[in-house]
Amino acid sequence: MLDFIIIGAAQAGLSMAYYLKQQGKSYLVLDKENEVGASWLNRWDSLTLFTPTEFNHLAGMPFPAKKGYYPNKYEVASYFKAYVNEFSIPVQLNCLVEKIEKRDGKFILTSNNGIYEAKQVVVATGPFHIPYTPPCSKLMSKDIFQIHSNYYKNPKQLQEGPAMVVGAGDSGFQILDEISDNGRKTYFSGDTDVKTLPQEILGKTLWWWFTITGFLSFSKNSWIGNKINHSKQPVIGTDVKEILARPQVTAVGRTNDAHDYIIETEKKQLTDVRNVIWATGYRPNFSWIEGLELDHEGYPKHKRGVSTIEGLYFIGLPWLHTRGSATLGGIKKDAEYLSKQIK
Repeated sequence: MLDFIIIGAAQAGLSMAYYLKQQGKSYLVLDKENEVGASWLNRWDSLTLFTPTEFNHLAGMPFPAKKGYYPNKYEVASYFKAYVNEFSIPVQLNCLVEKIEKRDGKFILTSNNGIYEAKQVVVATGPFHIPYTPPCSKLMSKDIFQIHSNYYKNPKQLQEGPAMVVGAGDSGFQILDEISDNGRKTYFSGDTDVKTLPQEILGKTLWWWFTITGFLSFSKNSWIGNKINHSKQPVIGTDVKEILARPQVTAVGRTNDAHDYIIETEKKQLTDVRNVIWATGYRPNFSWIEGLELDHEGYPKHKRGVSTIEGLYFIGLPWLHTRGSATLGGIKKDAEYLSKQIK
């Protein structure tokens, strides 16, 4: 019988493990992947952080890079591995938790490795659960190569011929940039009227400005925090106008329907697309937690990570408390707060 089980061995789970260790709690971190850092390594090859080194420190151990440097996904994964070693964090890999239920005052976790028991549980699985693709994706010809951004690695995965990138978030524009960079005819499906922010302003990093203005610290329950949370998020560090102005890139608006080789978009009918990259986000999935109350977006009801089930906590959710909750360096504030709520 452990004091705690933490589900997820990325930044949220490791941050929570650090504070539980400081309190002398017995705990175990369970993760479905085969190595620490896999949640980053599984993403596309050219991925780098939006945040520079000085804003990426987990509690107790600085990120090992010079100030102003933007780490890639491999360096983040290596940092996580070093963090586990530095603090001797017990991690059980290849362990997928399939069900959580509370019985007789304790939590029973059913996994592919068997049954685990704990007095309390921290769910640190993040917000990216089920890759979402629109229903029309199933109506396209099987000869059209389709892939969600969750599985996209690099342009070598694509077959010859024009491509279409769907989705106007950071991932969509970064992948559009990479795919169209070598001259490939590429369609962009999504909103082109997006706000963009550079990574540096007046010689200071964007995150420096965010910090001194308090942008990352406004609670989601405050007026300004609520406004930021429900406004369209800007694309950071990507020159959207330059990408969309490339002669090989055509913006076609929203994708409305498809049939075989024909894709109906808001602006034109496409018949030559041979690759589609869906950067269309994710849907949450917490159905494996028995008795959990969810909000209208499918996320757990909670107060700064404290759920409606006594002894069950969440960390790493979008806007758990502030905009900074979603950042590598900001997660430690939520972990420290949760550690103080533990009975």
